Amino acid sequence: MLNFVLDTVKVYKKGIIVLPKSIREKAGIREGMILVVRVKGKEIILSPLDLWWRVWGCCKGKGSAEDVERELDEDEKIWEKRRFRE
Repeated sequence: MLNFVLDTVKVYKKGIIVLPKSIREKAGIREGMILVVRVKGKEIILSPLDLWWRVWGCCKGKGSAEDVERELDEDEKIWEKRRFRE
């Protein structure tokens, strides 16, 4: 038995795709979520951006909480600019 949902999508102008409801539900994707996009060979991999682990990482010697908060704020500004530009 397959543990994934298989569907097809069309690529529209400017590379826009619409993920079918069955795919969004299976992956737990909700409106407003930020997804990380990776390319592995010819595969495109989308996964939710887990901001909690970025913040938690600051407690493990990967910078201060303030550094992480600043970085998250910068990422959010970049994301908003891209969102409104398209």
